[in-house]
Amino acid sequence: MKQPLAYVHPEAKVADNVVIEPFVSIDKDVIIGEGTRIGSSVTIMPGVRIGKNCRIFPGAVIGAEPQDLKFKGEYSTVEIGDNTTIREYVTVNRGTSAKGKTVVGNNCLLMAYVHVAHDCVVGNNVILVNSTQLAGEVIIDDYVILGGMTAVHQFVHIGSHVMISGGSLVRKDVPPYIKAGREPLSYVGINSIGLRRRAFSNEKICEIQEIYRYIYQKGLNISQAVEIIEAEMPASTERDEILLFIKDSKRGIIRGYLPD
Repeated sequence: MKQPLAYVHPEAKVADNVVIEPFVSIDKDVIIGEGTRIGSSVTIMPGVRIGKNCRIFPGAVIGAEPQDLKFKGEYSTVEIGDNTTIREYVTVNRGTSAKGKTVVGNNCLLMAYVHVAHDCVVGNNVILVNSTQLAGEVIIDDYVILGGMTAVHQFVHIGSHVMISGGSLVRKDVPPYIKAGREPLSYVGINSIGLRRRAFSNEKICEIQEIYRYIYQKGLNISQAVEIIEAEMPASTERDEILLFIKDSKRGIIRGYLPD
């Protein structure tokens, strides 16, 4: 259902039951799935793909050109999954030649004034609280929660099931399953409450906690901790995910908390 005061380019592919409120602008080369609702004054630019049952609130701008001086007008896209909510004045920029697309997964919530820059990849079930800002080529894995006004440096990788406190500056990679806070951003424990809510057993939570004791609480450097974990702890999905994350980290992982 399109309001007469909305503009939809004739080449846009919009499902029949999409609700489009007044003063919306939807350009060519846009695909919008069934059951999605587009609030008033939303701007959707070329190259955007939006899934089913999404809600986009007034003032959001999806698919603007990247704010990257290396961008030369190359073709790129924004891909947004199903059941994702994008609140007021969120901006999601297209990709560049680096990856060609910016991705936001399924069942995500991007609260008001969030910015997702070029070539970011945001996983499923992610919550970005108000005014969170992602620089270019940030990767955020599934079930991450970033507190309000968090700023994430370009190329940073944040692992699955991480929770980061509001107002944080994220300059280094944040490994899976943990909570992070303070300044500079530091490990402050595992995200046990979040893991229990997602049906992790007490045994599995204890296993993850023991892994991070080696990494952050036994006075070892990262290489020593990884070597001991591989030698002494049985292989598991979570153990291997943590070790692979650390080995693949390009920026290095956040440090442990050092009291004054």
